[in-house]
Amino acid sequence: MRISIFAVGRMKQGPERELVARYLGRAAASGKALGLTGFAVTELAESRASSTMARRSDEARALRDIVSGSRALIALDERGTVMGSAEFAARLGRWRDDGAETAGFVIGGADGLDPAFVKEANLSLSFSPLTWPHQLVRIMLAEQLYRATTILSGHPYHRE
Repeated sequence: MRISIFAVGRMKQGPERELVARYLGRAAASGKALGLTGFAVTELAESRASSTMARRSDEARALRDIVSGSRALIALDERGTVMGSAEFAARLGRWRDDGAETAGFVIGGADGLDPAFVKEANLSLSFSPLTWPHQLVRIMLAEQLYRATTILSGHPYHRE
């Protein structure tokens, strides 16, 4: 199963981008034996519309154009389901085992994701009810994807 991250907004060069790349590189290396590939980030430009609703709508339209196809679609949203790392890994493994070709993780821009887009997702996932900058969400997602590959490969997980 291919792992794809779709993020509204561009991350500048610097330590945040390097950290995402480091975790995704680790995930790709450990995920290969598990049938998990890709671990790539696609960035979309933020909308320049004048209102929050219009920006969310524009960004949702752009996201729909690139996330279509056979996949598990996961929207990262502060109002989504909160789960632990082991449960997240199990869910990822289940999608893979059920034949999903791609798991697409979507990170909204400064205004978040369009609520209608979130409803279309297979899962709305929250890292916390707190609001996080999209750069930090990318880092946290990349780390959790790496952690999921280690859990799925049977590496001892220190929280069990």
